[in-house]
Amino acid sequence: MTSLFIDAGFDSGNIDVLGIEGATARLAIRRDNESEFFQWFHFRVAAPAGEEVVLKLTGLNASAYPGGWPDYDACVSEDRAYWARATSSFDKDEDGGTLTVRYAPSAGVFWCAYFAPFSMERHHDLIAETASCEGVDYVRLGTTIDGQPIDCLELGDGDTQVWLYARQHPGETQAEWWMEGAIECLTDPADPVARALRKACRIHIVPNCNPDGSRRGHLRTNAVGTNLNREWADPTPERSPEVLAILGRMDQTGVDFAMDVHADEAIPAVFIAGFDGIPSWTQEQGAGYDRYQRILDRRTPDFQTKLGYPKAAPGRANLSMSTNQLAERFGAVAMTLEMPYKDLADFPEPEQGWSPERCKLLGRECMAALVEWLEGRDA
Repeated sequence: MTSLFIDAGFDSGNIDVLGIEGATARLAIRRDNESEFFQWFHFRVAAPAGEEVVLKLTGLNASAYPGGWPDYDACVSEDRAYWARATSSFDKDEDGGTLTVRYAPSAGVFWCAYFAPFSMERHHDLIAETASCEGVDYVRLGTTIDGQPIDCLELGDGDTQVWLYARQHPGETQAEWWMEGAIECLTDPADPVARALRKACRIHIVPNCNPDGSRRGHLRTNAVGTNLNREWADPTPERSPEVLAILGRMDQTGVDFAMDVHADEAIPAVFIAGFDGIPSWTQEQGAGYDRYQRILDRRTPDFQTKLGYPKAAPGRANLSMSTNQLAERFGAVAMTLEMPYKDLADFPEPEQGWSPERCKLLGRECMAALVEWLEGRDA
């Protein structure tokens, strides 16, 4: 009789059990609905306390980003509050590419995930707590295909229109942890960063652009397999009601500064990507992006500029991606912030690696950098 049990029938759960033999489980990650994407996993393990469990996630050479598995350690938690890393190894030649995770629980149950989950219940708590703060307006932008609300929080009395939005790709939970940190900063009446931004800006925040994919345990798509960050040139109610709703509100308010918050599977660094290659690119607009990047690089050692994405050639930007679309549509200084699943190559932290706590701290640093950026713009 087995003493190892694995379950994923819960919010953002994703795993299929192929077989269990003793303390070793052979597993496979489910694809996003109506999509070939898969990489996100999140499941619960019941096993004897103190005995090592071996979890083998198979078939990963066919995953969305196979380069994300080498040098990656899975996230584990016994209380679902503190997430550490379990010793993991990847063998591309074993069973179609296998990540082997080894962990000895101190209690009889633990959770394992690609990154620390940010549940829809926690999302609703974040909305409730923030909407009750003085000076915050709640706006329901629309409804997802699965019938969930698309939430927006707005605050500040200034003229500069700032948009912060996250989790277009639902398996990139780092993005909503970042949002929690940024929101805690912005709603603190004593925080000088918050006071400066609320005076200078009207800030629009969408903490989760893809509730359906989040709850379903998807990596990259919504309920019907749509990659939302390829829908910004022509969103539709059938495929991408989330983008249609968010972009509609942006058209009402305008956009001066925008940050789209993501995570990258393979690159062990925090970095930003811009809007090079948009048809209407100007030197002034590009200089605004470069200046923000320099400020953030100076403010925190968790950010760097050496690693990142290649720049698009002039006139070759993909306008279906939000950062490019907003820069082109509004003349905004727009950017995509990327955080890692792996630890930072230049600034590692062995026990937790890149963690929810570091995501939240980065959120505040990005807000502080925005204060400095605004001051430089007005100088």
